[in-house]
Parts: sequence; C-alpha cells; structure tokens
Amino acid sequence: MPARDLYHDNVKNALIKDGWIITHDPLRIRLARGKNLFVDLGAERLLAAERGTEKIAVEVKSFTRPSDMKDLEEALGQFVLYAQLLKRYYPEHILYLAVTEATCKTVFEEEAGQTLIEDGIIRLVTFDPSQEAISRWIH
Repeated sequence: MPARDLYHDNVKNALIKDGWIITHDPLRIRLARGKNLFVDLGAERLLAAERGTEKIAVEVKSFTRPSDMKDLEEALGQFVLYAQLLKRYYPEHILYLAVTEATCKTVFEEEAGQTLIEDGIIRLVTFDPSQEAISRWIH
C-alpha cells in the first residue's frame, strides 16, 4: 500500500461534503502480470436517476518540494499513466488531480500548467485544506 499524500484525508472529506461517495481508498489498478498501481481515491455520485452515476478517480498531490516544476513533472507523468490505465481497467472513471487552491495559482495558472489544462491533458479539482471543501473543478 502506498504512502498517503499530506492532503489525502482533506480531499476525501471535501469530496464527501461535495456529495461524493468514496468507493475506493485507494483505487487499485491490477496489471496483468501482478503489479499494482494505486490511485488515491475512487468516488461516485448519483446524477439524475435516468442518467445513472458519475464516477471519478482522484490523485492527490501536495507540491511540497523546493521546485514546483519538478513536482509538476512527476504529477504529470503519474496522471498520464493512471489516465491511460483507467481507460483500460475502469473506463467509467474520469481522473482528476487534486491540488490546493494555492498550488493551482502558483503552478497551474502559470504557462506550463495552463498549457496542460488548455490542451486537455490534465483535469484538476482544487480544494481548501483548512475548510476541507472543494473550490473548483477545472476541465
């Protein structure tokens, strides 16, 4: 079992407050030859009864290194890998990267991060760790 991110419980509680049901903590991706990868959280929420449920997977990142670009490189690699594997093993789940609102402003509102969002490579959910509340969904 992988170590949990600093904000794991904050994001989990924020999702619950936002109406999500946590279905996996973590969401295990079992690869064909016995290796496992773990996305931090799986969740679902009922849409209108005739539309079924919306399912998401959430990878939580704290961006605590001295270089936020190094954190971005690592988070991006993990996000792309998980997104591709989710398409194969959990195609109904949409992957989001959870970061604090402060990280969003310092990393994802700058050119490198903004490019990833504008080009549809990464999806974000931002949160307030002290309030344990979702701030924004950025697609």
